[in-house]
Amino acid sequence: METKILSCSRGSLELAKKYIEEGEVVAFHTETVYGLGANAFSDDAVLKIFELKGRPSDNPLIVHVHQGYDISPLIDREPSYAAALRKAFLPGPLTMVYPSTGKVSKYVSCGLDTLAIRVPSSPTAQVFLREADLPIAAPSANLSKHVSPVTARHVYDDFNGKIPLILDGGACSGGIESTVLDCTEELPLILREGLVTREMIASVVGDCGVYHAQKGEQPKSPGMAYKHYSPRCKTAYYLAEDLPKAIHGYEKARSEGEDPCFLCESEVCRKLNGYHTLDLGGTDEEMARRLYDLLRKGEKSATLLIGIEPKKKDGVMAGVLNRMRRAFGVEHGTEES
Repeated sequence: METKILSCSRGSLELAKKYIEEGEVVAFHTETVYGLGANAFSDDAVLKIFELKGRPSDNPLIVHVHQGYDISPLIDREPSYAAALRKAFLPGPLTMVYPSTGKVSKYVSCGLDTLAIRVPSSPTAQVFLREADLPIAAPSANLSKHVSPVTARHVYDDFNGKIPLILDGGACSGGIESTVLDCTEELPLILREGLVTREMIASVVGDCGVYHAQKGEQPKSPGMAYKHYSPRCKTAYYLAEDLPKAIHGYEKARSEGEDPCFLCESEVCRKLNGYHTLDLGGTDEEMARRLYDLLRKGEKSATLLIGIEPKKKDGVMAGVLNRMRRAFGVEHGTEES
């Protein structure tokens, strides 16, 4: 199969719709990461996503719809606060989980009685979703456990010859996946942290909790697996205050013939002048936008990628640190992997 990378045009949109109607999988740009999309009503199409990614069968998918799509047939009920959240944050990087009516393929929610719905703000995503005019089930367009894609080339690297089309909308501006919010109870509960923060949600509806998964529990949201977003090289991970230990690890690795590289925020990069570094940036937004791109660059330019945890922990950085820790296989950010 030839995999085409096409910018958004009348011709490419018509081609994308044709592939979706035929049960194929199409990759498309969103403001967070690229998605791997298929018709959410089709069992065969949804199962093809799992097969292509090598995705565990208990890891639910998110359904993407355009701004004008009527989701009422898909959800059983909506709490009163959900309308205020939709008005405040959609289209945008927020996924809302509702009780499902079971209208989409049962494989989308992996046996759960809920449905995760997202309205992306990316213009490319919006025109593609309007063209398809049906719910598109779409996880991130990467092989399972690999680093999520934020450029069309990242998608191509993982799926060349496996999917027919990638709709190229340029580099993703957000850089980490959407916040996933459980809207099935009286108060919203964050299942996966992202660019829409707990503080932002609470400012609209008064309160918001954060869910902590129990060991052995079926994931309620994508991205809850422990080892996730992982580069294909050796990794090590240190807290910022353990920088001397990290430097020792770097020097030891180099003496043993490795090609190590630090991944760290700008302030730490300045302290590591003369070392091989990848600069995450200095602000929350920069670090979110750069993380996945640098993880992919790191796996190609180094045999050992050494992550130094940024100092800031709250706001958008909660989502960044969640991804960074999982990428390096560190549950709480306190251990070397």
